[in-house]
This record gives sequence, C-alpha cells and structure tokens, in this order.
Amino acid sequence: MPKLMATYTVKPAKETPGGYKCLSECDQIKSVTHAPTIYFYPPGKFSIEKAADILRNSLSEALVIFYPLAGRLHSIDGSGRLKLDCNAAGALLVAVESEAKIDDFGDFRPSPEIRALIPCVDYNKPIDELPLLVVQVTKFSCGGLSLGLGISHILVDGLAALDFISEWAKIARGEGPGSPPPFLDRSVFRAPEHLTAPVFDHPEFGPQPLLIGQKDDVEERKNETSVLLLKLSKAQTEKLKEKANEDENVSNGGRPYTRYEAVAGHIWRTACKARQHETNQPTSLLIAVDARNRMEPPLPPMYFGNAVFRITAESTSGELVSKSLGYASGKVRQAKEKVTPEYLQSCLVFVKNQKDVTKFRNFHTVGCSKGAFYGNPVIEITSWARLPIYGADFGWGREIYMGPGELGYDGKVFLIPEPALDGSFFVAVRLQVRHVDAFHKFIYQDI
Repeated sequence: MPKLMATYTVKPAKETPGGYKCLSECDQIKSVTHAPTIYFYPPGKFSIEKAADILRNSLSEALVIFYPLAGRLHSIDGSGRLKLDCNAAGALLVAVESEAKIDDFGDFRPSPEIRALIPCVDYNKPIDELPLLVVQVTKFSCGGLSLGLGISHILVDGLAALDFISEWAKIARGEGPGSPPPFLDRSVFRAPEHLTAPVFDHPEFGPQPLLIGQKDDVEERKNETSVLLLKLSKAQTEKLKEKANEDENVSNGGRPYTRYEAVAGHIWRTACKARQHETNQPTSLLIAVDARNRMEPPLPPMYFGNAVFRITAESTSGELVSKSLGYASGKVRQAKEKVTPEYLQSCLVFVKNQKDVTKFRNFHTVGCSKGAFYGNPVIEITSWARLPIYGADFGWGREIYMGPGELGYDGKVFLIPEPALDGSFFVAVRLQVRHVDAFHKFIYQDI
C-alpha cells in the first residue's frame, strides 16, 4: 500500500501581486477539472524526503513568477463564468512512498494505477476552495520516482503548463528562471470591442453529431471504455504521408499533406471503421489549434493562459472509409486553414455573447455524465508533436516517460512524440471496449 509521507500547501516565497484578474473567453470554455500529466524517473540516490524538499522549495520560488497558479477561481454570476483571485493561497504538494516498481506500470498507458499517482481533487467542494495546481511525488521500491501533476485547465493550456514546468525544473536544478518571464496579461486575448457578433459560423461550438437513431448521447456515455497506447514508427508515419499524397489534388500540383494531416486522417478513418458506423453516419473530428501565432499580431512569447480552440472537420463515415486517405487528410486541412486571425476573433466574440458558457466544457474525469460529450461518432485529437514535453529534470535526471495521466472520455486521442524525437508517435486513445480490438487491428492493417 502507498504510504503518505507528507502533505504541504506551497505558497509563493515572496509577496506577489494580489487582486482579481480577468480570464479570456478562451479560458472560460475550458474544463473546470485539472489536466493530469505524469513523469517517471529512473532509480537514483534521492530519498522521498529529499525529493519533496527540492520540489517544495523550488515550487515556492516558481510561484513567485507564476503567481496565478497559487490563486483560486471564483464564480462571477449565473453564466458559469469565472475570475481569478491572486490570493497566494498556494498549491498542493503530496509526498508518497510506494512498494510498487516502475516496471509494474508496463507501457505507461493511462490507467487507474497511473491516475493514483496524481492527487485527486474533490469537485463537489466550492471552486474557490480548490487549488489550481496539485502535485504528487512518489518514491518506488525500485528507487525510481514519479511526478504527477494536475493543473487547472481553466487557467492554462498544454504549452503554458509546460513553460511553467520547465522554469520550475530550472529553479530546482539551481539554474534560476530563464527569460523571457511569463506574460500574464490575458487582456491581449479578449474579444475585440469593435465586433458585436461573430462573423463566421462556428460548428465547433454547436451540438456534435449523434449516432443515427439516437436522440441524445445518454446511452453512449454509459458504455464501458478502455485505453490503448499504440506506437506508429517513423516508417509507418512516412508511409501514411505517402498514401495521403497519392490524392488527386496533390497530384495536380496541390501542396502535399503534412505528416500530422495524414496521421490525423488515418486515425479518424480507423475510428469510423472500428465503430462500424452506417455509411451515412455524420461524424466530426475535433482538432486542437493553437492561436498564439495565428493571431495578428501574434500573442506575446510565454503567454500564460489558454490559447487553443477546438476546430471541427466534418464528413460521413461512409465517405471517409470508402475514399482514399487523402480525402480524410483534405478534410483535416480544410478545418485548419479556416483558422485565420478573423476566425479566431469571431470565436472570441461568439463565446463573449453566450449567456451560459458551461455547455461548452467537458471533463477529464472518466465516466463523468456532465458537460459536453465528444464520444462516438466523434473523435478528438490533441497533438503534442510540437510541444516541448521532454526534459523536466528537477535534479535527478531526465524522465524516462512523460504522458497524459488520464484520457477522460470515449474518442479522446493524444499524439505523443517518442522521446528520441525520431519521427515516431505514441497514440493514446480511449474508446468503448467493444471497439478497441477493431481499432487496434485497423490502425496497422490499413497503413
């Protein structure tokens, strides 16, 4: 049984700016839960006490720079909107010793055992009582360590979270914070005042397709799900790219499809095939698109907040399965290419004009019946291919694995680059149990 060694509330080492800060429209539609990630480290000389001291002291210093993470969220009104109270209430740090070994976790696919290495948050409590950052360091009997993090998704997206982790690790190693500092003013990513209504249609905010014959998603939410962690080698991803680029549009002089467009299209087609949809089944692929460098002007470097929107690609399962991979990849590209600065401004205005933003939020909690549903016949892909996910060395060396601590719902997919950054990917996907074997078969068979 794991043994709890210590629990700390870690506050900033120095006085930090107080008061309330506004959140952007992009923040307001994110999950109120904490995005869970896990790091594993090889056996070393550090005791759990020493590791906890290093993390506690360095986190206290890091929270001076990233002080919003030490604050609390407060509800504003009946619209579901929130504001940030920079009250320096602190983050949660837990130190645990476990009789388990790192090898017990196998290929590190998200599982209840992995999730137990990240602190749980009681979302039945008032939101203003919940820490925005929760951390657990676990020492295993083999001598290895894990670092489990939960970071409020209302506050930051993946890139902003990784910027924080990188700076925290530098402080822990005694190198001091880097430059530039985080950009904390979210007013630069608010809906423009000159727009009173969105100027584009935004299907990503509308209801997603339902299975033919169903009037709601209640039954699909009830189905048991499971997680797969699969690997696509560099050779396999290159072959998918070649297959996508056999498309007629490319042959006639069009721009070749990227590796991401090929892999995303392949996963979408595979999911439709594994789910055995009817040919006329509407389906959508939700793609996470970072707005930082798509805005004009771009958001400032080290922007510390959410800047990722879901964008929707739409088709029918029959078209995706019967046509070439290039067709699916083309749908992915069409969705990405509509994300102009004007489209993003329209997104912000759309959210600003909503009376209630809670309907757009989903949850990172397996089996949760609340919030938006993005499962069958929908699939959602988040790519970490271009994120600096590796290198979080807190003084005990580089991680041997980093990945999501949980996939919260049917249809959720993460593309995770292999640590060697050799062009191969891990594909983490949660699907209904009845679709898992077929997905595993088709993802390789159809390459």
